[in-house]
Amino acid sequence: MTPATPPQATTLPPPSSNGSAPAATTPAPAPATLRPAAGTRVSSVGTSLIAGVAGIAVVLIFIIQNAHAVNISFLGAYLHLSLALALLLAVISGAMAMAAAGTARINQLRRIMGRGRLTP
Repeated sequence: MTPATPPQATTLPPPSSNGSAPAATTPAPAPATLRPAAGTRVSSVGTSLIAGVAGIAVVLIFIIQNAHAVNISFLGAYLHLSLALALLLAVISGAMAMAAAGTARINQLRRIMGRGRLTP
């Protein structure tokens, strides 16, 4: 003998007596969305100052922890300076190189856009 299977629950509504589909239910209203508070210039300046002070604190801790001197030779130049100063100079020179490349690209795009404009 085979065991009897229990009836399974269905999620469909029962068929209507006249054969038509059941009436569609109205959707729930959308929840009200909250707009974020508009920031002011003073609050953005305060946030920037806090971020700047935190950044300076991190840099100072980095300099204090890496104060020992190292020998650096680059393109025939021999230097003896602290590791922190050498790394900071490398970061600054890299940032300046990227700024120069970005400025050159922006100027190139402005020239290209300027060629397509009609002059009176």
